[in-house]
Amino acid sequence: MDGVVLHDNDLIKGADGFLHTIMERGIDFRFITNYPSQTPTDLHNRLLSAGVDVPVEKFFTSAMATAAFLSKQSGRKAYVIGEGALTHELYKIGFTITDIDPDVVIVGETRSYNWEMIRRASSFIKAGARFIATNPDVAGPGGSPACGALCAPIERISGKNPFYIGKPNAFMLRAALDSMKAHTENAVIVGDNMQTDILAGVQAGLQTVLVLTGYSKPEDLEMFPYRPTYIFDSLAKVNLEEMDFEMAADGR
Repeated sequence: MDGVVLHDNDLIKGADGFLHTIMERGIDFRFITNYPSQTPTDLHNRLLSAGVDVPVEKFFTSAMATAAFLSKQSGRKAYVIGEGALTHELYKIGFTITDIDPDVVIVGETRSYNWEMIRRASSFIKAGARFIATNPDVAGPGGSPACGALCAPIERISGKNPFYIGKPNAFMLRAALDSMKAHTENAVIVGDNMQTDILAGVQAGLQTVLVLTGYSKPEDLEMFPYRPTYIFDSLAKVNLEEMDFEMAADGR
């Protein structure tokens, strides 16, 4: 959403036209966000306040991807550092949230991060709990500490690195595709960040679209050994007819 559809909470010019076009054509899509502390309903309301009404099921967060990953792993007890949006997704797949002998330590994002959380998480990981984190971002909007920053002291104390679920991990995209019953050959990712969105798309085998309304700029391309499939000035300039991927019969 940020840098592609919104700047802060303001709609980027022309983004609403693109969204209306793909909805009118019946093209399925997901907003994929690394931030785990908001529910799809929260994100729906944020976009609605900017003037675009998109169904709640079109939003896919790193909390949802983390739950999708853990649903296929062993163990159902977790010590969680995060907000209600993350714990809600874990409850949905049958997890117990506990500070007694957890199988997994899961770090998301929270404003109530404290010394005791660091101590407990590090102790559990050193005792054998697996270390999972929703996303690798170290800072959010306005420079607020994000998941990667919260993980840093736990990594130093425990001596173990977390497995990050969110972009650029290709699992995030594959989980979102699964939620649409879609496949890489008829999917494309649109993003504003070469280090997360585009890299995730490349690693997942999707075609990629970089829009220049957010984080990455044309001069940044030389920093990377990979390139987006397409580059457009903004979402409003994305030309669906120009893009070479097969549409499924059901419009996905």
